[in-house]
Amino acid sequence: MARYDRRDAWHQRAKRTGYRSRAAFKLEEVQRRHRLLRRGQRVMELGCWPGGWLQVAARSVGPGGRVVGVDLRPLDEKLENENVIALRGDFREAALRAALLDALGGPADVLLSDAAPKLTGVRATDRAQEEALLLGVEAALPELLAPGGDLLVKLLDCPEAGRFVTRTRHAFGSARSLRPQATRRGSSERYLLARNYQGASRPVPSR
Repeated sequence: MARYDRRDAWHQRAKRTGYRSRAAFKLEEVQRRHRLLRRGQRVMELGCWPGGWLQVAARSVGPGGRVVGVDLRPLDEKLENENVIALRGDFREAALRAALLDALGGPADVLLSDAAPKLTGVRATDRAQEEALLLGVEAALPELLAPGGDLLVKLLDCPEAGRFVTRTRHAFGSARSLRPQATRRGSSERYLLARNYQGASRPVPSR
């Protein structure tokens, strides 16, 4: 397995540009190539610590847009962007989802999730945690994402993620897999970009 150097070029670049994490460059690349975020949109991020994606989203939607994030871990410092709110809690809880919707002013035009389970190195445990996280995102979609909205979610390379993709793509007009350049070398992560939400997942066609 490749060693993760926290002082690599992307990390240093993030420090120079004022981003809270190298992950900000992943969202920047998706934005540049796919125009995911537009001015005036409502954006929600599930798993927003340390705040790099919130920074990119806030700049992309502009002062007329709104960005709300949530994480189990609080941000180290409050973001300066006036159009951003960060809540603490588990988005899989109904009360927390209600608070997110209230803070955002309704369902999101774009739902982001860069969340990942805390890996233990035990394959069965890590896969179960990844599945639980993705099931939470899937269950929250009808409540948190507006019809016609877009989804960008992190995936780890495991069968559970593959089944999530199979189910989820049937709820959207289109879906594709992405691996931004700022992804750590040796990492198994990728992203699902799904566009034009049609509503609750439709049954997967039998073969």
